[in-house]
Amino acid sequence: MERYKKLTILHSNDMHGDFLGEDTDNKTVGGVSMLSGYVSKTKAENCNTLYCIAGDMLQGSLIDTEFRGLSTIEIMNRLNPDIVSLGNHEIDYGLGHLLLLERCAKFPIVNANLFIKSPYTRLFEPHRIIYVDGMKIMFIGIITSEVLSPLKQDTVLGSLVDVEDASKEVGKICNAYRTTDIDLTVLLTHIGFEEDKRLAELLDPDWGVDLIIGGHSHTILEKPAEVNGVLIAQAGVGTDQIGRFDLVVDTDTNAVSECKWELIPIDSAHCPRDLEMEDAILHYKDKVDAKYDRILCKFPCVLTHPSRYMETELGNLLCDAMNECLNLDIVMLGSGSIRKKAVGPVFTRRDLLELMPYDDKIFRLKVTGRQFKHMYTFMVRDEAFEGDHTEFYQFSKAVRVTYDLKLREFLRFDLNGATIDEDAIYTVGIQSFHHANFDDFFNLPLAEVEKIGKIVVVSTSLVDVLEEYFANAKNPEASVEGRLEVIK
Repeated sequence: MERYKKLTILHSNDMHGDFLGEDTDNKTVGGVSMLSGYVSKTKAENCNTLYCIAGDMLQGSLIDTEFRGLSTIEIMNRLNPDIVSLGNHEIDYGLGHLLLLERCAKFPIVNANLFIKSPYTRLFEPHRIIYVDGMKIMFIGIITSEVLSPLKQDTVLGSLVDVEDASKEVGKICNAYRTTDIDLTVLLTHIGFEEDKRLAELLDPDWGVDLIIGGHSHTILEKPAEVNGVLIAQAGVGTDQIGRFDLVVDTDTNAVSECKWELIPIDSAHCPRDLEMEDAILHYKDKVDAKYDRILCKFPCVLTHPSRYMETELGNLLCDAMNECLNLDIVMLGSGSIRKKAVGPVFTRRDLLELMPYDDKIFRLKVTGRQFKHMYTFMVRDEAFEGDHTEFYQFSKAVRVTYDLKLREFLRFDLNGATIDEDAIYTVGIQSFHHANFDDFFNLPLAEVEKIGKIVVVSTSLVDVLEEYFANAKNPEASVEGRLEVIK
């Protein structure tokens, strides 16, 4: 057998139902049609090509939400990846629905460490060996409980706790196949780029892991990281780009001999269209259009949410809308639950559901001013500004805070125009996702908050609250006002 063999691995992650391309600068960017066209073109040019997806196919689009992921699975079936691993949003519709989606998938889904707690049962194949031109390529799927926050609401599902346990699981699988002469070992992870690097550090080189292809942190790279001899890459978010490894594999030493990696733009200048794929997407789009294009209101201008780690126009607007309807002292809205960077001036029901695809209950809890300052301080810890995928919040208009990161102290902390009273009690509204993960997200035991007053559900649907507000609003507007100023 020829010793040195070429292999191309294409990879996506965090696609989040990003099915449709956008027209910008006289060309179309992104969308599954051209993504499919590029994958098919590459496979036609080089039969030693594999395409993998590192989690989070689901959520983020109205087409996905309306059909509870079944539309996404049909579109993915047409895209025909060779291997897929699970992301945290694959769990969003519940365990039963996840298993239904897996049965509908015509591609293999691997995960080594998601399981039913009792009796201990893995839900998916932990790994899959794919044969390419006489080579054996092993893919192992990994996710950890740090990114599976929905599991806190589920007493049935479990996950290995952290990257240390995940690395041990990888070792068990690799050791079990040492005699199988695996030519290349790839971890398909969904734990974030920084955690991928930690995981690589923990891997024994004798296990033979060559690549980590990851997701979750939406990281854009100029080149892969290399940690402990393992190459680590991911491909941002959505379908605007795809990662590409061009490898030469030494089949005698079962190692990468040569490697080139690049991030390929998915646009009309590089990629042909897949017309059959377009027809499938438009079939779903037409059904959604007919149901959701009712106009709710009109803004004076386009409103934006450019980053989850800063105060934004849309964050302020949504928090104030919730606060007006629910009559709370403070609303804390998870920045990551706002899923569009800009909307308006015309604002439709479709825009609302694409903007806020995760419909949550709203919980009202009572905290002291001292506890609220603690929650806020934990939110602006260093990790929030260093690329880690941490929880961050938008606030309603009562809040005005200036925080100095270097001094680690508040220069200003006002509520309703006055300095916060640390002994006073305030009502705070949070989403059910954040309530279920309260201890981890705020570094404060929920039991301590419950001592102050009963926690109650004030709305069973965040989307219902917002839809009612905007349907009756007269020219709503918002701006960045200094609710959160961070001095670095």
